[in-house]
Amino acid sequence: MIEENLRLMQQLRFLLELDKLKNIYRRTYVLHEDRPENDAEHSFHLAIMACILAEHAKEQIDVLHTMKMVLVHDVVEIDAGDTYAYDTEGAKTKAVRERNAADRLFALLPEEQGREYRALWDEFEERRSPEAKFANALDRIQPMLLNYQKGGISWKEHHVTEDQVIARNSGIIEDGSDAIGTLCRELIEAAKREGMLG
Repeated sequence: MIEENLRLMQQLRFLLELDKLKNIYRRTYVLHEDRPENDAEHSFHLAIMACILAEHAKEQIDVLHTMKMVLVHDVVEIDAGDTYAYDTEGAKTKAVRERNAADRLFALLPEEQGREYRALWDEFEERRSPEAKFANALDRIQPMLLNYQKGGISWKEHHVTEDQVIARNSGIIEDGSDAIGTLCRELIEAAKREGMLG
């Protein structure tokens, strides 16, 4: 009974720590309010996208595996903070900050669960499996969709150029989905045409 209680306490400690994701704000705005989305909202949105859009993955994927991956991919931002996609200075230290955060956060779980969820996070970062490639495609297209629907507000605020958006997303989205890769190119062209990108 003591071991079971300890296990439950470790799991609850991790889950309560994850509540902090609700306070990590991104640069992408939600559609129906004038505020940025938080990491919890972003992760939820990606999980739903993984379910709905799975048929568009370049290779057959395990949807549950992909959902678990996108639900934990930004957990590290509890410690590391959100590094804006076009922040070249922040990008220099991002990998180290996020690895250190992963070491601490996944260690809160019982050992075998900590290994499992850390492996999911590593898999997402390495983009080697079909699930990781598709998860990364979703992670790149989701803010683009919101930003485009919101009139390019975040791109305009941060003076993001067409070249920056292409450089950040080129190849990565296509690795996970041809259809979403085509959508990405169409969004960039439309955003440029409509004056949303420099």
